[in-house]
Amino acid sequence: MTKSNNLYVGMDVHKASIDIALAEGEGGQEVRHYGSIGGDLPALGQAVRKLQATGKTLHFVYEAGPCGYVIYRHLAGLGLDCVVVAPSMIPKRSGDRVKTDRRDAEMLARLHRAGELSAVYVPHPEDEAIRDLTRAREAAKEAQTRARHQLKAFLLRSGIPYAGKTSWTPAHVRWLASLKLEQPVQQIVFQEYVDAVTTAGERLGRIEGTLRDAVAGWRMAPLVQALQALRGFQLVVAATLAAEVGQIDRFGNPRQLMAYLGAVPSEYTSGPTTRRGPITKCGNTHARRVLIEAAWAYRMPARITPIIAKRQDGLSENVRAIAWKAQVRLCKRYRTLRARGKEQNKVITAIARELVGFVWAIAREVPVVSPQPGLSTGGALRA
Repeated sequence: MTKSNNLYVGMDVHKASIDIALAEGEGGQEVRHYGSIGGDLPALGQAVRKLQATGKTLHFVYEAGPCGYVIYRHLAGLGLDCVVVAPSMIPKRSGDRVKTDRRDAEMLARLHRAGELSAVYVPHPEDEAIRDLTRAREAAKEAQTRARHQLKAFLLRSGIPYAGKTSWTPAHVRWLASLKLEQPVQQIVFQEYVDAVTTAGERLGRIEGTLRDAVAGWRMAPLVQALQALRGFQLVVAATLAAEVGQIDRFGNPRQLMAYLGAVPSEYTSGPTTRRGPITKCGNTHARRVLIEAAWAYRMPARITPIIAKRQDGLSENVRAIAWKAQVRLCKRYRTLRARGKEQNKVITAIARELVGFVWAIAREVPVVSPQPGLSTGGALRA
């Protein structure tokens, strides 16, 4: 099949419309606008059938966005070639100040024909469902924290601060139940805040229970269990990282995974001058957040606590050895950097970056059932 038989289809996807542009062959012919269709799958299917009638080999491309991967999975299910690209990785001319749906579709078709677009990793539907669940848990936790802050701020404004050392313990809850405010209206407000905290806690508990049950039957359950051998990695952290990253074995080395998560230092080199700055933060924010949380556990000396020993029960010797090596190295690394006077948050970030390497090493030791073919794409390292 000759290259001139290829037809590159750029799609600018929105909720209610899809703009389509076509680029034929590899010879640099002018890109043409095909038209605008509805944003639903029946309208897309009709357009696909018309394009298939030309007898050319179709190559679809569109930007990742709020519409998700429905179009990708629909086209992949039809046996068609389709890639999803990250908007941040699309080359753009600095002087181009005109942006329309038509121009965006034409640009995608032109760049896809030139081979200048990098496809993102499309998760398997089951993996995406677990990812949605971990993100729902994250949102529930934020709602609980917000409700607690509002209650404590209200009591502080009313001159009723808590004298205990730690909030939200059983003693603190009993203290809240004993409070009686002078103004009846304030008592109603207080009760509403208490109910909001209670509701948020119940919601968080339900989601975490659902997460435990869902992970138990997930194809990545062995990886989640193995990651919990690491210090700071309990179920939520391990499941979040596995769901957000997906197939970790698609990364050839730990540095690629570090870059994917945006945990590597930024750099500006010009001539003899080299400047390195903060981490790039260009990767998955949810995965990076839980890594930072896990890194705080390495402030203390290395030891196998009863909780960690329980999580490591039944795991292979290689996985446990990697987890112990991580403790020995990272706990020492934390003390060394702090002794040099490094700021604590920067030290924790450095620990999180090195922790990625041990995550990658453990993932290589754990067999994970491959997803069904045709529903996800591997090999792309950008998000």
